[in-house]
Amino acid sequence: MALVLEYEAVALRPGLIPGLGALEIQAAIDALCAIGHHQQVFYTWRPFLPDPDDDLILELAVAAGAEHIITHNLGDFSGSDSMGIRAVTPAEALNMI
Repeated sequence: MALVLEYEAVALRPGLIPGLGALEIQAAIDALCAIGHHQQVFYTWRPFLPDPDDDLILELAVAAGAEHIITHNLGDFSGSDSMGIRAVTPAEALNMI
């Protein structure tokens, strides 16, 4: 739930997603929630990453058994590979598919 709230807060910043209004952004987030899996995190490693605000994402990825974190900010996830999670850009992720 915490990650959803963060996505919502960022996505609703004025002008961040041109052409979409708040209702459309909320509908997209709701649709993702409808198909997503609620993953509980039972253990935290805070602080671990250079930006403590990103620790939540790493903890969630580890708990979910994810192999990758997709981000434009690779530097924010330096050290994630020691947890078995590789940070990749969206372009890298698309190339892997």
